[in-house]
Amino acid sequence: MEGSGPAVRRRSRSASARKRSRDRAQSRGACSPPARKRPSSGAGEEPQPAPSSHEYNNDSEEDMFGDYDSFSGNDSLLAQVDNMEQECIQSIDLTSCTKNMEDKATVEPSFGYLQLQNAKSKEPIFSAAGNITGFRTEEENHLRITSEQENRTLEPGDCFLDDLPSSQLLYFEEMNKTSVDSRKSSEWQHTCLTLESLQQRKNLIYSLPTSGGKTLVAEILILQELLCRQKDVLMVLPYVAIVQEKVWALSSFGIELGFLVEEYAGSKGRFPPIKRRMKKSLYIATIEKGHSLVNSLIETGRVGDLGLVVVDELHMLGEGSRGAILEMILAKILYTSKTTQIIGMSATLNNVGDLQQFLQAEYYTNNFRPVELKEYVKIQDSIYEVDNKAENGLTFSRLLNFKYSSNLQKMDPDHLIALVTEVIPNYSCLVFCPTKKNCENVAEMICKYLNKEYKNHRENEKQDLIKDLKNIGKGSLCPVLKRTIPFGIAYHHSGLTSDERKRIEEAYSTGVLCLLTCTSTLAAGVNLPARRVILRAPYVATEFLKKNQYKQMIGRAGRAGIDSAGESILIVQEKDKHLVRDLVNSPLENCYSNLFLEFTKGIQSLFLSLVGLKIARNPEEIYHFMCGTLFGVQQQFLSKEKSLSAITREALGCLIEKGLLKGKITSEKEQKSQSNLEITQLGQATYKGSIDLAYCDALYRDLKKGLEGLVLESCLHLLYLTTPYDMTYHCRPDWMIYFRQFSQLNLVEQKVAAIVGVPESFITKKASGQAIKKDVDNCVINRLYLSFVLYALLKETNIWNVSEKFNVSRGYVQNLLNSAASFSSCVLHFCEELEEFWVYKALLTELTKRLTYCVKAELVPLMEVAGVLESRAKQLYDSGYKTLAHLANADPETLVKMIEHLSQRQARQIVSSAKMLLREKAEALQEEVEELLKVPTDTSDGLLTTLP
Repeated sequence: MEGSGPAVRRRSRSASARKRSRDRAQSRGACSPPARKRPSSGAGEEPQPAPSSHEYNNDSEEDMFGDYDSFSGNDSLLAQVDNMEQECIQSIDLTSCTKNMEDKATVEPSFGYLQLQNAKSKEPIFSAAGNITGFRTEEENHLRITSEQENRTLEPGDCFLDDLPSSQLLYFEEMNKTSVDSRKSSEWQHTCLTLESLQQRKNLIYSLPTSGGKTLVAEILILQELLCRQKDVLMVLPYVAIVQEKVWALSSFGIELGFLVEEYAGSKGRFPPIKRRMKKSLYIATIEKGHSLVNSLIETGRVGDLGLVVVDELHMLGEGSRGAILEMILAKILYTSKTTQIIGMSATLNNVGDLQQFLQAEYYTNNFRPVELKEYVKIQDSIYEVDNKAENGLTFSRLLNFKYSSNLQKMDPDHLIALVTEVIPNYSCLVFCPTKKNCENVAEMICKYLNKEYKNHRENEKQDLIKDLKNIGKGSLCPVLKRTIPFGIAYHHSGLTSDERKRIEEAYSTGVLCLLTCTSTLAAGVNLPARRVILRAPYVATEFLKKNQYKQMIGRAGRAGIDSAGESILIVQEKDKHLVRDLVNSPLENCYSNLFLEFTKGIQSLFLSLVGLKIARNPEEIYHFMCGTLFGVQQQFLSKEKSLSAITREALGCLIEKGLLKGKITSEKEQKSQSNLEITQLGQATYKGSIDLAYCDALYRDLKKGLEGLVLESCLHLLYLTTPYDMTYHCRPDWMIYFRQFSQLNLVEQKVAAIVGVPESFITKKASGQAIKKDVDNCVINRLYLSFVLYALLKETNIWNVSEKFNVSRGYVQNLLNSAASFSSCVLHFCEELEEFWVYKALLTELTKRLTYCVKAELVPLMEVAGVLESRAKQLYDSGYKTLAHLANADPETLVKMIEHLSQRQARQIVSSAKMLLREKAEALQEEVEELLKVPTDTSDGLLTTLP
């Protein structure tokens, strides 16, 4: 999500209550500042190579953090107003609103005006649609809610923000007091929120540069929908950790204002969701879980309960299979619900016209950015400023003035040390590297030649960070981090565990770390801004940088409220000079539909669910549906050889051939007499389990074979059945490790290998290097090897030990664990639709839970709380908070005193998240009770008696 408050510094979620303890320096000029001269003693030494580990997946930027995981700083409305709200909340008169909430357990729409008033002066702060007017006082600021009942009925858009919480008004008041940039930010947000199209509940796409404040608008619209219109809301976010972050952040609002916040990510989520009688729900979901949620709402006839769907990073429509799934979500909502409003936002959109036509949406854009961004390109010793008005797009800025010894020149030919020492340690810096390995090498190289004085900067806090990372690793610490952290430097990529990433991000946000070497995954979701962003090379792995990727990376430059300007420097070799000129001056890439390119995950999967949900049941109806998709809009560009009708019939034919659909596909001439298609049991299980059509046959065969001799003495056989198929393609087993792990199994567990098709003799011969005559399916071999990794992890619950055993990065092990938990949940839903697999239901329910948390049983209740990872759960448990009820009733002030490195804001949000989860569970049970006691409506009069 993008930053929402231009006048308030963006922060990572864990440290939002603490500001960077740095002295403010004078604003820098338009060009990069001159380098400081540094000694080059010791330059002749060779840097220690970073320890290598054999990776299954290619060392590139395609490694999102597990189940499309990433991490997003809490740069939204809540992060900006939280501290201010705590100071001012006592002066807020919320009597009428509170009474209403207590009496009815919900928030009713209001028809009045919310005002900030003062008897002496009334200076307008914010006004929207005539319903909210703020006034800043000269002597005191206080909030008063007045209600003026009007003789009119409530129309859509009439009660715009009438039930806006106090923190929102405080936000606008504070923004008015700060700076011109803040006013510019609130101006565009006010303009956007008061668009006539929004008042008429039309769909909207809006686009602004990174950190322009898009999130604030989305959150206001969400609250308006929940509180004013009393409708459910679905918020679709790209990655698991961003979902968890948003659940964690918005729970406090839900507690105060009386709505539920439900998480749909990884293995979490109920399908269909519980229908709430008294409260409305905000569903926060990943793309995959959001699709399953929408399917379940359509199936139960409840899609109309969704009043609003908000999609962040709308440009992801053009990104592979995930883009295809996002397109399915939006197309189904457009087709099945005429009352659901769709809001899409992104910082990197180009062919907006196609998206407008697809979503039937209005478009709003603004170039506002709270901090000016200066783009530079470095070629050899020269630094050029990106200038669109110049003939070749670049204007000479300065020469890099830094004296290098010959040895240092060999070790650092790109002058990274010169570039970073111009800003650190007093300011922050990000260095984007093409690969994970390069991140570690660059971090070590920079530290090797830095002046030892850098170690003195916040030395005690760096030692605390090292101590925390050791605790997270249960005594183990990455040797690279051990050497770099004393200098205030660390690497950031998917090789870290979630706990490690979270702690490093927290340290960077508070200024303990001043430099991160990172992969492009940080730019995709994490909100960690810097004074200077350096791109080590214009490549992601071996692929040349795309404009969208470039914009995301440089968008991290400049911290609102801290810097007067941000800088990005792209380091370029002479051979890439012409490509880079094209890159910096080219427009953003167009967003194209992936429904056709991702055939099994795209168009075939869509058609299967359309028939299963009875949205469209014959080729003509499906063709009509397809005309309303993004693919339908762009079909003439994407498939010139085949018509949309021909593509539709071909895909349906494939589904019938696979046994997922029943029926006959008639020719186009026979359309009038065509019959409806029907979904088979296997087809029903496949779409409800969100199983990739490429693997549904293999999964069915494996589960069927498992019934013949399922080994239940341990969970190894079940783990094999729930190991994701798509992770086997990048697996390269180490055969000595394979043999060693196999030998450590007992005789019953070794039978699992034989049952699935990997005999002991095969493993032995591969380990000894002998020739193999009999072919064994590589997918089965790799899948069993990965199940060994998962089995070791469930037994030890120590990622460090398992990563060393199998010689892979600890981040890879966690990624495998997260993917297995998610796939196990999918297999469970698959089995629920097939009666013959009834035995798997109970087994997979428990296994999914174990894979989701992978900790000792006593920590599971605490880890169910959004934002609480294993290390934090251990701290809480050891401090006496052993259950969800304990945590929900905790005093945040006491938590801060008892738990190390826990800020007040973190403590409040943990307690709010625990309260939300506890309330959600309690109300789910109440709903079940009421449903059980509900009087049947299909029974004749006189047959029923009233219950006592």
